[in-house]
Amino acid sequence: MNLWRSTSLHPGWPMLVGPLRVPAGAVRLRPVRMRDAGQWSKIRLADRAYLEQWEPSTDLDWAARHTMASWPPVCSGLRSEARKGRMLPYVIELDGQFCGQLTIGNVTHGALRSAWIGYWVASSATGGGVATGALALGLDHCFGLVKLHRVEATVRPENAASRAVLAKVGFREEGLLRRYLNVDGSWRDHLLVALTVEEISGSVTSSLIRNGRASWK
Repeated sequence: MNLWRSTSLHPGWPMLVGPLRVPAGAVRLRPVRMRDAGQWSKIRLADRAYLEQWEPSTDLDWAARHTMASWPPVCSGLRSEARKGRMLPYVIELDGQFCGQLTIGNVTHGALRSAWIGYWVASSATGGGVATGALALGLDHCFGLVKLHRVEATVRPENAASRAVLAKVGFREEGLLRRYLNVDGSWRDHLLVALTVEEISGSVTSSLIRNGRASWK
């Protein structure tokens, strides 16, 4: 862990982000770790029907991709990208328990200063503001310590729940990407949404608090 800290190229990485209190409880972001294997595998296998319809297709069956033995190479790859300054891979915790992931990828500094953001949350934690709170924390971290200017995301037009979450934290739609990504066995259209630092009043989390969606307590 000390080596990981000392060799990271990211400002603001690795560190804890949050917590922020939402209706479901206290949400916090923390770096992924090897010992997440059990909870990651358990939730991903149980939530196959809920998650698989929105995630990129691969040649491997869902069950084979999400055994406990599958996590170490996944985690190692994420941490390697983080050390190189290209990614910030987080676990979403609800009241201290693993309940999903939030990943900030393709981090680019210099004149562009941008990244994409993506997330998933266990079905048992939906409807209580967990995804919204996690995204707000992640965006504030991007625009704060990581010093980014723009963050974007993609979402399928028919994914009403995720579109609502993205809208709550301030993302605006920029266009439709035709047959953008192979998801659930077919090439699917995706909406491109984005947010720049100039569009934020104070912070994303403070906007949620002002709107009664979250609190610091």
